[in-house]
Amino acid sequence: MALHYNLAKVYAISDNDTDFVMDIVTLFVTEVPQDLLEVKSGIKEKDYQKAYSFAHKIKPTLDLLGMKVAHEEIICIEEWARKDDAKKKEIIETYKSVEQHVEKAIKEIRKDFNL
Repeated sequence: MALHYNLAKVYAISDNDTDFVMDIVTLFVTEVPQDLLEVKSGIKEKDYQKAYSFAHKIKPTLDLLGMKVAHEEIICIEEWARKDDAKKKEIIETYKSVEQHVEKAIKEIRKDFNL
């Protein structure tokens, strides 16, 4: 039973197509960690456009996988990145939380789907 993600939306939009579901979870496991590193890099370098772009890229995936808290937090990161004078300390804890949610979901997905 999935505790850190929910595939209800994925099944709903795919009309219960298990191959599609597998594609989505595989893409999540392979792409989102790298995209998160880019968000982290953007935060560290105060490259607001980079942080925003990668947060924006991740946002629909977190929503699709039913990761409500991580989805809300990535929106906070997007909003932070829109402020050119934003303070880095304000967003680091939010980023760490998103990272933890994603790591837990990936670990669970790998186990659930034998990836």
